[in-house]
Amino acid sequence: QVQLVESGGGSVQAGGSLRLSCAFSGDTFSDYAMGWFRQAPGKERKFVAAISPGGNSPYYTDSVKGRFTISRDSAGNTIYLQMNSLKPEDTAVYYCKANFHYYGGSKDYWGSGTQVTVSS
Repeated sequence: QVQLVESGGGSVQAGGSLRLSCAFSGDTFSDYAMGWFRQAPGKERKFVAAISPGGNSPYYTDSVKGRFTISRDSAGNTIYLQMNSLKPEDTAVYYCKANFHYYGGSKDYWGSGTQVTVSS
């Protein structure tokens, strides 16, 4: 069973930086596309960034382009989200997601989230 454990959240002032980590276990890491989502209070969970199983072709939601960088470390079975120039609107619980595609479908696994709070 795939397990995802996020870490690295915290409280920062606007303009600051944080690096989130997501540790993957329970299956073959290189078979999974990985991503980050976030959910602000009272709002639905939304896509932030994703990276392919091979580690190329990262992509981002428009609001974080140029500020956030997603990466993966295959040796450590971990993905990261480097967040720079943080804004109060980045405040949310950040969730890691693993996605596995098979013939005819796909399966998602989620972590339990880590809180990021950005104060103005």
